[in-house]
Amino acid sequence: MDEEEIVSRDEELPLQGVAQKLRRAREEQKLSLADMAERTRIALRHIEIIERGDFADLPARTYAIGFTRTYARELGLDENQMLADLREELAQGGPQRSSYAPGFEPGDPAKVPPPRLVWASAIAVLLLAIGVYAFYTRFFAPGADPAPIVAENERPPARAQTNAAGVSTVPAASPDEVVFTALEDGVWVSFYEARGQRLEQKLMAKGERFVVPTDAREPRIWTGRPDAFAITVGGQPVPKLAEREVMIRDVEITAQALRERAAQAATPALSTEVVID
Repeated sequence: MDEEEIVSRDEELPLQGVAQKLRRAREEQKLSLADMAERTRIALRHIEIIERGDFADLPARTYAIGFTRTYARELGLDENQMLADLREELAQGGPQRSSYAPGFEPGDPAKVPPPRLVWASAIAVLLLAIGVYAFYTRFFAPGADPAPIVAENERPPARAQTNAAGVSTVPAASPDEVVFTALEDGVWVSFYEARGQRLEQKLMAKGERFVVPTDAREPRIWTGRPDAFAITVGGQPVPKLAEREVMIRDVEITAQALRERAAQAATPALSTEVVID
């Protein structure tokens, strides 16, 4: 009877939850939280939240899914199984938590309680979004009032214009305009310049687009889901950077580099046709 009670208690403890599996795998590989933050580019505070299992403290469900996928992949775990377990936990409301999370002691003015941390994160994201919008926006048009602030990556489709002959035309995309479009929800990606200047880093939603600035210096990409991005150069589709889930980093994504990759990808197919003929 005593053994049955021990087994019952062990089953009640959340030892096999997603958070515990991640923490255990990290500790077995003798990695610190700071090591994982550096490897995954996930903020340290978010890693701490994930390992506590406080997924509700993250800004949105997509953050929990995307961060867990990246974290599990970096540790060599079965990310599909981890995501299945996570979705089950989220559907059940997640593990029970105490009135305040570990690491946040009531009455300690040097530490901020979780709700305020969430609001602070949301405000920081909002300010960052406003800065990006302002950077990519045309503020004034000749002979018109100041234009509304619209992010470059969310501009509406180009409107038709009428030429001298009275024919309606649609302005073509710039020949060197590179656009990445997410094909799935919760796809983590980082766009940055060769010298490390970040262009964008986020979890992209399905259908969301990112236009690589044409003045970016040797822009590059880092993601574990190159298969989840459709790419166009000058409005024309080019092959994906990979057709399967694989971690890629420091891959150049200038218009020229993507065209060269497309040309190299087409060469084997051409050679095969010649041999068959």
